[in-house]
Amino acid sequence: MADEYAFFGIFMAVALVFSVAPIILAWFLSPKKLNPRKQETYECGIETFGRTWIEFKPQYYLFALAFMVFDAEAALLLPWAVAYNALPLYAVIEAVIFLLILGFGLVYVWAKGWLHWV
Repeated sequence: MADEYAFFGIFMAVALVFSVAPIILAWFLSPKKLNPRKQETYECGIETFGRTWIEFKPQYYLFALAFMVFDAEAALLLPWAVAYNALPLYAVIEAVIFLLILGFGLVYVWAKGWLHWV
């Protein structure tokens, strides 16, 4: 029993060293003198013009979020569709419930107007 805890302790210590050591090493080795060139805003190597920090409409983020949800749906339904003939009835019912939940999500997104591109 103690061997299991020792293995876990060693694993956690190694994980801690491998995650914290690069951060500490980068902090010690990084240059501390600020350079005005490094403080500039970088946009594809081109000097910026106008306001650099512009605000985006939240609608773009909501559109991207809805896209990611329905993209994940496609990724989750592909294995189900491939193995459809070998699935028992409860797996088919679970998939239908999954599709209904996502359908309600689509109706909600549509009703909120998130799919209307400006």
